[in-house]
Parts: sequence; structure tokens; C-alpha cells
Amino acid sequence: MSKQEILQGLKAKRQKCIVYTRVMGYHRPVESFNVGKTGEHKQRKQFVQH
Repeated sequence: MSKQEILQGLKAKRQKCIVYTRVMGYHRPVESFNVGKTGEHKQRKQFVQH
């Protein structure tokens, strides 16, 4: 079975994942961003503390 066939079989069980990010001190869903903010979010680098 290919990946596509497996995903199609599980399509009924899948649900939308809402990603939140912190903006100006509060959390906001990424899907509500405008075009400019969406592009900026994609260019961000993840912070890793050592």
C-alpha cells in the first residue's frame, strides 16, 4: 500500500490542526495571519536553548 492509499483510507479520521504562535505578548492562530505575517512566520528560526 502506498502513502496516498493509506491517507485516503484514514481521511475520515483526520482533523484540522490549528497552530498558535505568540505575537506581541498573546497567542494567536497562524491561520488568521495576513499574507505578510504568514511569510514572516515561515522565515522564523526555532529557538533552541542549550
